[in-house]
Amino acid sequence: MAEAIVSLAVERISDLLIHEAVFLKDVKDQVESLRTEPKRMQCFLKDADHNLEQDARFQNRVSEMRDLAYDAEDVIDSFILKAAHQRGFHGIVKRFTSIFTKPYHLHKIGVQVKAIKTKLQNISENLPAFEIPGDGEGSSSIFKVQQRLGRAYSHVEEEDVVSLEVSTKDVMTKLMTEEDRSHAVVSIVGMGGLGKTTLARKVYNHVDVRRHFDFLAWFSISQQCKRREVLLSVLKKVLSPSNDEREKIEKMDEIELRRTLFDALKEKRYLVVLDDIWRSEDWDIPKPAFPRGRKGSKILFTTRIKNVASRADPWSTPVELSLLTDDESWNLLCRKAFPRSKMGSQCCSEEFVKLGKEMVKKCGGLPLAIVVLGGLLATEQSLAQWEMVHKNIHRQYGAVNRILVSSYNALPYPLKPCFLYLSRYPEDWEIPKKELIRLWIAEGFIPENKELLMEDLGEKFLKELIDRSLVQVSRRDYTGTNVETCRVHDLLRDLCMEKAREEKFLEIIPQPLHELEVTLAESMLRRISIHPSKSKVYLKGEHPKLRSLLFSQNEELVELCISNYKSFKFLRVVTLAKRGNYKKWWHVSTEIGNLQHLRYLKLYYYNGKMILPRSIGRLKSLYTLYIKSSFGIVIPDGVFKLERLRHIVIKVDGIFPVRGFRLRLGFTSKNIETLKCIEVDEKAVENNAVLRWTNIQSLGIVFTRAKYVKPTLILLTKLQRLRSVSLSIFDGLDPDLEPLSQYYHLSKLKLFRRIEDKPHPNGHVLKFLPSNIVKLTLAGCELSQDPMVVLEKLCHLR
Repeated sequence: MAEAIVSLAVERISDLLIHEAVFLKDVKDQVESLRTEPKRMQCFLKDADHNLEQDARFQNRVSEMRDLAYDAEDVIDSFILKAAHQRGFHGIVKRFTSIFTKPYHLHKIGVQVKAIKTKLQNISENLPAFEIPGDGEGSSSIFKVQQRLGRAYSHVEEEDVVSLEVSTKDVMTKLMTEEDRSHAVVSIVGMGGLGKTTLARKVYNHVDVRRHFDFLAWFSISQQCKRREVLLSVLKKVLSPSNDEREKIEKMDEIELRRTLFDALKEKRYLVVLDDIWRSEDWDIPKPAFPRGRKGSKILFTTRIKNVASRADPWSTPVELSLLTDDESWNLLCRKAFPRSKMGSQCCSEEFVKLGKEMVKKCGGLPLAIVVLGGLLATEQSLAQWEMVHKNIHRQYGAVNRILVSSYNALPYPLKPCFLYLSRYPEDWEIPKKELIRLWIAEGFIPENKELLMEDLGEKFLKELIDRSLVQVSRRDYTGTNVETCRVHDLLRDLCMEKAREEKFLEIIPQPLHELEVTLAESMLRRISIHPSKSKVYLKGEHPKLRSLLFSQNEELVELCISNYKSFKFLRVVTLAKRGNYKKWWHVSTEIGNLQHLRYLKLYYYNGKMILPRSIGRLKSLYTLYIKSSFGIVIPDGVFKLERLRHIVIKVDGIFPVRGFRLRLGFTSKNIETLKCIEVDEKAVENNAVLRWTNIQSLGIVFTRAKYVKPTLILLTKLQRLRSVSLSIFDGLDPDLEPLSQYYHLSKLKLFRRIEDKPHPNGHVLKFLPSNIVKLTLAGCELSQDPMVVLEKLCHLR
């Protein structure tokens, strides 16, 4: 992991040399030499990451290198910040030829660079000599990983991971038995890693179960159970409330929530899953909210503690999962280690079988450990590599934990920070894939690449973690094949958190139980994830080296405020949430424009309207801008001058996007991939600048006039990467949607508002639908013609 941190520092120095060369002047050679020494360290650290026989002196050396890499990053970021303040970050440099020519500025960065370099040289004197890769390789490890990730992997679906046929039948039988009593509980019991949640999800998604129950809901409890959130989540799902109703529900106390949920469920046959429940009181307190319901209503538990299951329903015998037998363990390992006989005849050779059976015994019959071991062995194709894995899992750590640690140690270094970053999420959290990859990019874990978009490389990184069974797929997206959300098993999350702290990578800050304030300090790590216990969090204190302020909670329920932006000048990632009075304006602080290193900005405002400051136009490093408000958003022109922006998502609550932000003619970013929602007028139609959006994949458009629809759609047919389009038309006239039939690459289409629905000389009113469409949303279209005449011919429609 230390290698990954040093590598990030090397990338940062390279970025400085490319983008700020004019201002480095006489210290350029010193900064260049600062890059050379860490590259030498990388060669040493590559072996260090795999060396499990490390004494205290060795560990100290690695720790010193990591800390010096962080120091180098601070020097670079401070320099860039000073440059930004004096000449407008990435502005026109010719006007400012005298900037940083003063001896003081040059002297200061020169002294800092020299001090770091001296310390690095002192460390390296006692290290063995390593060949320094030439610049031609540039991030060679990343390049090699990228090449390796291109190989074919056979993804093993969850239902194939563990043989659960008998247990599945037992649970299904219990759920479908129509008992006429209240609070009938079916429990799945077993230790962590046995597959309780996998079994519960398999049953929950089973078509027969879906047909049997009127209403289904799932909630993950975990050790930090928040009973009010359980009630609120189930109630929102059963009522599907409007914005006003949601606001009313969120203000209810627990007694009101219980009563309202009881009334909503009493006429339904329902199934509610409470996953990973630890204490009896976590069920006893919300229990009165769940009525008898229609005959056959059930609660499904997963728990590690048999007594919790027995107390919940003494009349129901829990389904207990047991450890796998030796034969079952070996069969499971083979399915993971030899996907589709990837290694050919080798998988049957005596040497591989002997080593494999010895290693699988160390897993103790625990499916999670076997799956992780199999994911590791699937990446190692030679007998020597298998022998190395066999050797390493016999050293250090507990029996199961050493399997997990070995799999972490074997990760290519670019994947290690990506994995450790998952520790920021709470236990049992469903992690959105798009958000995760955009955060990885903002943190610098995924480098810019000539061959692939960063997002595509991020997809490959995530797939690698899934194939190694370090991450589980939670939900697939509308295509049925791509990941939409993922999660991390409790045992792996524990490892993730332990390693993140050990590597000084990220720490979790819980909010004090009886306080609204969280005080930050410079002694804390550079990435902080706040796990709130209240509906408001106020940040105080100073942490000038803080890079990421992560906020893991349902932003609709919690408010997060920063009192002083100046205390966090190096921030790259931040999420802010605010709750206002009904339809009142939130003027976002102009100080946010001083966060010159910001790459990822997410703002939520509930109950009101939001105005972004003009200073946001100074955030020249911004990759992702996500803004959500209840009633309206004002966007300054400066946003359209941010050339690095890759994702702009502007959302106003409601079923229909009532309005978008008006597109400025100067916005011609080639990097933009997501743009939602923009408002199109005749000026935008006349301007062919949209054709420069060569990487656009997801586009939302609000049309003020129906007459702008056809010329705009004709223009957009030339954007070959476009996969998702959302169209809203608001002048009441009938738009001409015929050009959509030429969108051969489109897989997702949303249409809001009326479509002309009178006899059409050329056929059905929906004849324009693209042939490859997979997901279609028609809202407020007021169709009277039977749409199935067209829909039945769309062979890809899911």
